[in-house]
This record gives sequence, C-alpha cells and structure tokens, in this order.
Amino acid sequence: MPLLTIFTPTYNRAYCLHKCYESLVRQTNKDFIWLIIDDGSTDNTKELVEKWISENKITIRYHYQNNQGMHGAHNTAYELIDTELNVCIDSDDYMPDDAVEKIISFWKKYGSDKFSGIIGLDAYTNGQIIGSKLPVNVKSSTLFDIYHKYGVTGDKKLVYRTELTKRYPYPLFEGEKYVGLAYKYYMLDKEYEMLLMNEILCYVEYLPDGSSMNMLKQYRKNPKGFAFYRKELMKLPFASTFFKFRQAVHYVSSSFISKNNKFLSETPEKLLTLLALPLGLLLYLFIMLKTKNT
Repeated sequence: MPLLTIFTPTYNRAYCLHKCYESLVRQTNKDFIWLIIDDGSTDNTKELVEKWISENKITIRYHYQNNQGMHGAHNTAYELIDTELNVCIDSDDYMPDDAVEKIISFWKKYGSDKFSGIIGLDAYTNGQIIGSKLPVNVKSSTLFDIYHKYGVTGDKKLVYRTELTKRYPYPLFEGEKYVGLAYKYYMLDKEYEMLLMNEILCYVEYLPDGSSMNMLKQYRKNPKGFAFYRKELMKLPFASTFFKFRQAVHYVSSSFISKNNKFLSETPEKLLTLLALPLGLLLYLFIMLKTKNT
C-alpha cells in the first residue's frame, strides 16, 4: 500500500487537468495513488482519465458522482482514501517534480500520531510563494495559529493523516454547493498540531471559473453553508473575541441572505451577534448589490 493519496476534485476541468497528470507522471517518487473525484462533469473528463489509466504510468483511481460541490467531493474522497496520508491538489494546480518525495521522506523522518499532518507551501506558477513562508524556528503548530499567532499569509498546502480527515464530514445543504473546507481543519486543530515544512508542494493557478475567484457569488448562492461555517468558527475555544466578532458579521449576512429569522436564537455567541448586526446588514446589502445580476 502506498503511503500517500493525492486526490483531485474536478468539475468540467478536462481542459486543464492534464497539467496535474503530467506533473504526477514526472514525480521522482511514485509511491502514491491519484484519486480523481469527478463531481458531475459533463465534458470529456471520464474519457481523458480512462486514457491515462490505460497508459499505466501512475496508479489512478477514478470516482464519478452527481455534483455536490467542492466540500461534497472532499467528503467522498475521505471516504475512499485508505493510505496513511492524503493531500488535495486541485484540478487547476500541479506539483513540483519532487513534491511526493519530499512529503514521504519528511513524514518518515518526523511524522507520528502526535501530529495531524504537514503544512507546506503553495506557489504561483512563476515560483513565487503565495503569501509568506512558515516560521523557520517553529517545528509544529496548528493551522489556526499559523495565521493568527505567527502572522503567516496566503494559501498553504495541507497534508493530513487520513484517519483524522474521516472525522467531521462536511454537511450538505439542499440546493447549495459550498461549505468552507477549513471547518474540518480547525476542528482537528482542537486536538493536534501539524509539522511545518518550508517546501513548495504545489503550483497554483487561480482560474476565472475557480471558487476562490467568485467568493461573493458563493456567499449569495450558499448562505446556509456559510452560516454553518461561521457558527462553528465562533465556537473555537482558541479564537480571539475579534476573530469571533468577524465570524458573527458574516453569520448575520448569510442569515439575511437565507432569510433565517431564527439566527439570533441559533448563534453560539448571542452578544457578539447582536453587536455584529449593523455590519452584518451592511455586508448583506453589499453582497446583494454586487451580485444582483447573477
């Protein structure tokens, strides 16, 4: 059994998925499985993947499901993965040629059941690191503290122990396709730290049809998912009052969008939510104005 599963959720990305495949074929260590979660694609993704499977250059598992959104694809991936470690490489991203080798050698040297996984670096396709590097004098940290204690910025690549990622499945809301993926990560932060590895593990290209480039539309289309996410973040025992207040502002906004008139009784932070009402209302109006034609 390989040590690592690289999983890729994809939806109508046949036009760019080849970059990910080609980077995996080039890996200096092929002790991995590539799991593709086809989240209801209507393009030629299936035929393309079948061709790659027939080439037999790397081990590929393909799973098709009706469209559930990114978090639903993650749920399915975590159900199917049976290797010790896993990492998500999105359909518009790809890995440096030695990324798998670095992950495996680093985990074999430092990894244990004391840690939930590894935090590595993302970079733009020109090699520039996204945001800032990880603190060089810190061996391990929670993901939350990386951003809120050490002041790290930018997306990072997360490698997790699979037995842990099977916990805290993302809820599915009818008619919606988005729940913040960090929900699971912050839940695991309550129990574990992650090892820090200042190495580029993924090259990222933010495409116009990617979820990160359409966040205001996501807010409007998926208010129940966002309200759930904000409520859970307000419960974090290690979060500051200011952090929880920001979540309350977004929770109010999402509650207005979903027309949930019970949001004050459902919030885990009633006082903060009351204080957040004016800003939450303004955010709601801003989102509705900016997305009125969508």
